[in-house]
Amino acid sequence: MKAKMLLDGGTPKVLPAELKKLIEKAGIEVDESRADLGVVVGGDGKFSRYGRMEDIPLLFVGVRSKGATGSKAFLAQTTLEELPNALGRIRGGDYKVDDYRRLEVLKNGRSLGEVFTDVYLQRGGESTCIRYKVRVSGRSVDINEAAIGDGVVVTTRAGSTGYYSYPDRIEGKWMNPAGFSTVGRNSIGICHVTPTYTERAGSDLHPLRYTVPWGCRIELSLFRRADARIYGTTDRRSGVKMFLDDEVTVVPGKKVTKVISLGRRDR
Repeated sequence: MKAKMLLDGGTPKVLPAELKKLIEKAGIEVDESRADLGVVVGGDGKFSRYGRMEDIPLLFVGVRSKGATGSKAFLAQTTLEELPNALGRIRGGDYKVDDYRRLEVLKNGRSLGEVFTDVYLQRGGESTCIRYKVRVSGRSVDINEAAIGDGVVVTTRAGSTGYYSYPDRIEGKWMNPAGFSTVGRNSIGICHVTPTYTERAGSDLHPLRYTVPWGCRIELSLFRRADARIYGTTDRRSGVKMFLDDEVTVVPGKKVTKVISLGRRDR
């Protein structure tokens, strides 16, 4: 069995030499070009990045942090300290691989790529609230919404413990991934980010967060000029600029992300 190391290109949470030593100690060869699995060490942001880029099965490895702003790694299946035991189980065949559906994001009909966790339209640094529309169609769903706020998140099952879950944290609940992963395998989550106002056409609803069936087409657009960006499809901190006449479309992706599951017995 061969493994590929996937780390932060800037300041990794573990040195490559140290990670290589841990992997080889478990009897697994490190091979960047012919790997059977990828070992991703980091937080959920790093898991999200490699989850949209890699096609091989991925083991998400978290690094414990006591700091309030440190990595929480809710998607991690094991920790760096417990990595040798986790790799031993994998080498012995004591694991399974879960397929996570991805979403494809298009801007004016041109694909920006697929996302493993979420994509979001958000105000940039030169704007206050943005005014935008959300249209959802398909699978007996026809939703037209207008909103004023910081933006909107469209998430997969894998991303439901991320930005989509912020209302749970505001309520003061403990952030338990098993308890707050409310987006099912056959659903897509939509969540407005700190809106001052939302309105759903043809109803009295002013929604904050909800799910729609997998397979729906989601269209996002601005109805007033603003500094607005699309995040989640690129590594650029500035995201993808969105103008008044642009339309962003989110549809089911063509690929899946393969995630190695250990039943969380290592945590």
